[in-house]
Amino acid sequence: MAAPIIPRTGIGIDVHAFASEDNPRQLWLGGLLWEGQQGLAGHSDGDPVAHAAADALFSAAGIGDLGTHFGTDRPEFAGASGVTLLAEAARIVRTEGFEIGNIAVQFVGNRPKFGPRREESQAVLTAAAGAPVSVSATTSDGLGFTGRGEGISALATALVYRAG
Repeated sequence: MAAPIIPRTGIGIDVHAFASEDNPRQLWLGGLLWEGQQGLAGHSDGDPVAHAAADALFSAAGIGDLGTHFGTDRPEFAGASGVTLLAEAARIVRTEGFEIGNIAVQFVGNRPKFGPRREESQAVLTAAAGAPVSVSATTSDGLGFTGRGEGISALATALVYRAG
């Protein structure tokens, strides 16, 4: 009789403030470029959805976090796309002997309006992770830094299991 597959879950969170007007950046969110939108500050592209997804994978596998693998002490990741980081996180997790069941991400922010591009984002992130990624969005009803329009946060969960 084969040993049962025991899944492991992880949680990831990422928060980025909007970039200042004197240092503008493009907005990358959910692996997509949002033309004409104020971008987010960060070491890489500032994509909290992709970053939270990668962090959840590391958490589930028990191998550190986003800072451990892609921190500011790693200058080669300065300006890196969230999609690149998610793909690399998935590769690292698989190298550690895990397969990825799925990743779910919810971001909190007043803008941009995400619904019209949800499927496009999920397709890009799913391709990067090599596993299903779902993304949902909500506002915080005017409360906190996201409600005041100062930035965006994202919370993700991931399910992994030991490979064969």
